[in-house]
Amino acid sequence: MSIKQVYPQDDISSQPLVSFIVTTYNLPVEYLLECIRSIVALSLRPQDREIIVIDDGSDVSPINDILDIRNDIIYVRQKNQGLSAARNIGIRIATGSYIQFIDSDDTLIRTPYEHCLDIVRYHKPDIVLFNCTTKPKAETPMNFEGPVSGTEYMHNNNLRASACGYIFNKNILLNLHFTIGILHEDEEFTPQLMLRAEHVFETNADAYYYRQREHSITHDRNIRHKIRRINDIEHILYHLQEVSFTLSAIDRIALERRIAQLAMDYLYNIIDLTHSSNKLNKSIERLTKHGLFPLPDKKYTKKYTVFRRLIQSNIGKKLLILSICKFK
Repeated sequence: MSIKQVYPQDDISSQPLVSFIVTTYNLPVEYLLECIRSIVALSLRPQDREIIVIDDGSDVSPINDILDIRNDIIYVRQKNQGLSAARNIGIRIATGSYIQFIDSDDTLIRTPYEHCLDIVRYHKPDIVLFNCTTKPKAETPMNFEGPVSGTEYMHNNNLRASACGYIFNKNILLNLHFTIGILHEDEEFTPQLMLRAEHVFETNADAYYYRQREHSITHDRNIRHKIRRINDIEHILYHLQEVSFTLSAIDRIALERRIAQLAMDYLYNIIDLTHSSNKLNKSIERLTKHGLFPLPDKKYTKKYTVFRRLIQSNIGKKLLILSICKFK
């Protein structure tokens, strides 16, 4: 089902500046309404924005409860296939020059996000990176840096993978899409998108409000879900490694930093989610067979340097298990 109003004064042939792709599944309709209203509240004219709501097969469609905003959205309902499939549909539908992903239980924070839109309007970036925050209001003075290429950015920074943490030019996607059926799909998508970008700006604006919910995907800690999270991250590591083999030397080095950071996070999560030295050692064996362990001897960050040293010895592993489990 699709709902869209064409305003009589609009040039229907004009291209929206931004397509906002809002994904929802079995969430309170109040969250969805709040999310959409945070978009409508922006300074964008109706013809400059496109709000695409992808309902990933919710048990009950919210359509009857969002009729008062029907003129502001395109609503698409699909059979439940997961977040990746929902975002891919949004990408195919989107006609805007830029794309912003939003989870329907989150909102955009007006003033900081307007700052990001100004960068888009006046600097024509490929990507604008901003901060996600658990506070619904932001008071931090805003500034930005750039542009740099995505490759240069990844050489010098740890990448935050969340696909909701940036706005990007649709043209740089090419054939890139989200892999269906995996968790942490952003970890696979975002570094590949960054390598396609020539003009990346980074701002300290806390522009995206991330609502913490006890039963969200990232907070689901049942055993089956733990195993799936770990397995999916491991497969993403192997896929990114395969991608790196196809790249130029400078791009490969940039992606290798991201792979090393993700491998560290993967091992950290093995400890955090299983508390098992046996599972940790088996995971290290598999990474070793793929050439992903030992972790590269690079001084990416202090945390990385310390973790790398500890994870290489049995005593260090025990210390990591004790410390991580103690401060959960």
